[in-house]
Amino acid sequence: MATHRFRTIVFDLDGTLADTAPDLTAALNHAMTEMGRDPIPAEDVRHMVGHGARALLRKGLAATGAVSEELIEQGFPLFIEYYEAHIADHSHPFEGVEETLAALEADGVTIAICTNKLEGLTHRFLAAMGWEGRFAAVVGGDTLEVRKPDPAPLFAAIERSGGEGPAVFIGDSITDTDTARAAGIPCVALSFGFHDRPPEELGADRLIDHWNELIPALASL
Repeated sequence: MATHRFRTIVFDLDGTLADTAPDLTAALNHAMTEMGRDPIPAEDVRHMVGHGARALLRKGLAATGAVSEELIEQGFPLFIEYYEAHIADHSHPFEGVEETLAALEADGVTIAICTNKLEGLTHRFLAAMGWEGRFAAVVGGDTLEVRKPDPAPLFAAIERSGGEGPAVFIGDSITDTDTARAAGIPCVALSFGFHDRPPEELGADRLIDHWNELIPALASL
């Protein structure tokens, strides 16, 4: 018996389903070092993630000196090449993710991903986690001409997964809550993900502190 009304649940990836900060930090600092910049602490990188690789690189450059589009173009292939080779060296699902996804699947819920990570990198990461083919749809930061917080990728994830409603979005950052708000879809945010402000200021419909709180939170919406 379903304990909540949602039939399609869309998830962000980085900082939501998995802690990818260690490998994102390593890739960013590889690019920084190659460009003669100082490395950036992992804890700082956690607050820079959410808008895609180029935005992360832009923030990294800004934190260590001058930033320009030319420098971003120089650093982007350095970041991507390293990250592709080390995409899941130290990344891992958050505690409770596997059990919660299994419970949702057993309940007949359709699950999908909407992330600003490049689609190719997303599939590579999902394969490394043993999740490839598990999600009904995967929409990445370059799948469409726009990315989150534009609502179009979220709508695309719902449509491509079968479009059954009602739907809800699960994320961890202001990018995610802004996306859900623009789409007119409820949002549950994680307090322990990657965010650039106090979790209470994200504006989510529900805020949870552990993945085992997700299904009860959905039942309360």
